[in-house]
Amino acid sequence: MSEPSAVTVTAQTVAKLARGVRLREDPVRGQTVLLAPERALALDEIAVMIVNALDGVRDLDAIAQEFSVKFEAPKEQILVDVIAFVDEFSKRRMLELKS
Repeated sequence: MSEPSAVTVTAQTVAKLARGVRLREDPVRGQTVLLAPERALALDEIAVMIVNALDGVRDLDAIAQEFSVKFEAPKEQILVDVIAFVDEFSKRRMLELKS
């Protein structure tokens, strides 16, 4: 079985949680975790906000614009951070991408 072709993450990329991946509260640890088959990742507050924004409809540019207004921060820097996050989590097969 071959590896899926790599997708370059850009401002126009649309992302959503991969099939079988869920965002859940872990009451024992008091954290939010991203659960996937046979693995779990603890997320910080910013990561949770990004994951919640990945609705499979809006592109990363629109998400960065929303965060820019909400946090009164430069959209360009937010976009760089969101792209890096999405790229890393897609490599871990936690996200599905459309470019």
